[in-house]
Amino acid sequence: MSVVHQLSPGWLLDHLSFINNINYQLHQHHEPCCGKNEPTSSVHFDSLQMDSLTSFGTSATFNAFDSATQPDNDDRGNCEISIQNYVFRSELFNVTKPYIISAVHNECQQRNEKEYPVGGVKEENCLSIIGKIRGLILDGSSELIQEGFKSGFLHPLSEKWDKCSEPVTLPLDTCNLSELCAMAKHLPSLNETELQALQLMEENISVTEQDLFSRVVENNSSFTKMITLMGQKYLVPPKSSFLLSDISCMHPLLNCKKTYDVIVIDPPWQNKSVKRSNRYSYLSPLQIKQIPIPKLAAPNCLVITWVTNRQKHLRFVKEELYPSWSVDIVAEWHWVKITNSGEFVFPLDSPHKKPYEGLILGRVREKTIPLRNAGIKVLPIPDHKLIVSVPCTLHSHKPPLAEVLKDYVKPDGECLELFARNLQPGWTSWGNEVLKFQHLDYFVALESKS
Repeated sequence: MSVVHQLSPGWLLDHLSFINNINYQLHQHHEPCCGKNEPTSSVHFDSLQMDSLTSFGTSATFNAFDSATQPDNDDRGNCEISIQNYVFRSELFNVTKPYIISAVHNECQQRNEKEYPVGGVKEENCLSIIGKIRGLILDGSSELIQEGFKSGFLHPLSEKWDKCSEPVTLPLDTCNLSELCAMAKHLPSLNETELQALQLMEENISVTEQDLFSRVVENNSSFTKMITLMGQKYLVPPKSSFLLSDISCMHPLLNCKKTYDVIVIDPPWQNKSVKRSNRYSYLSPLQIKQIPIPKLAAPNCLVITWVTNRQKHLRFVKEELYPSWSVDIVAEWHWVKITNSGEFVFPLDSPHKKPYEGLILGRVREKTIPLRNAGIKVLPIPDHKLIVSVPCTLHSHKPPLAEVLKDYVKPDGECLELFARNLQPGWTSWGNEVLKFQHLDYFVALESKS
């Protein structure tokens, strides 16, 4: 369970617990009887060349097996099977202190007041909105944080804990997934009408690299699979599916002829820091509007969009984006980021970085198509709820929404995440970095069992 506490203001979440409750378990067959001492749930995909497109999609294959069952083989009768479990690196959630101390914050605030004096109706409206959000977050998060202290989930910062905290060394992004997706756009197109989702099942199957960027990949088994791409290993959790592609190559998702009851969107919003750092590519408002939500959404689909704190982006979602998708706004929530000791990660009144982000929730207007499970009723979505959690130190690793949304979505609903950077059971995920946080280096292997 990722929900530690649920109170009237919202939820206190344990993101790390959610990840580790996923069955990250590999079944491995070992020599001598198996011939190869490697995971049977591996998917090999190693021949991509970053500096050349000549061999891209021609000869390389990746092979998929189910980790529980294999094709009949006389030599497998006494084959030894070991189980390898993985957990997410807990130090990636070790946020012991705020990112900005008060002295630095005060200096930034004074400089900001000199450079950007407030004046005019627009600024006054913004300040009024920010003031209302401030009160909501201050009161609501305080109640949830106090409950976290009572249960022992949160702990006051001790001097010993503070001294023990060390900078975390993150894995190098040696396999640039977004760059691979950009390269894939130059591949010759396949016959889209004949392409079906690639299922990682018990039979051996071989597909070209071209297939990976042209098909939705599904792991319908009860165990984790491992994909090897450019020599880098990625864990694919059970009951999950994904499409690794550029935004211009979303058609495999549409070709599945599936519609979704929940769509979570985390667009790469344009802002000054992104422009300066060149950390990731961003999309213009026009590009975001062109995402084919009307084709992907089931009747009464719940659409949730992560939004930065810029009023410009909030207005765009409410006044332009959702109307263009025929989505009616039903609620606005906030994700509040705290340390392990219950402090905001940024000062609440910081003029630059805020300790919270917004979520705009809306429903697709009912279509003429009959609703799925029409007889099952769900609760109305409440407004102004808070999701409070310790953030992952990995950039843009958002907290899971599955448990928070369960009361507002019909059972067995189809769920989709767009611009995802990780996978989760029961969801389809799309993005040009959709496997990023599934990299094996973000996990720790526990002692294997036979």
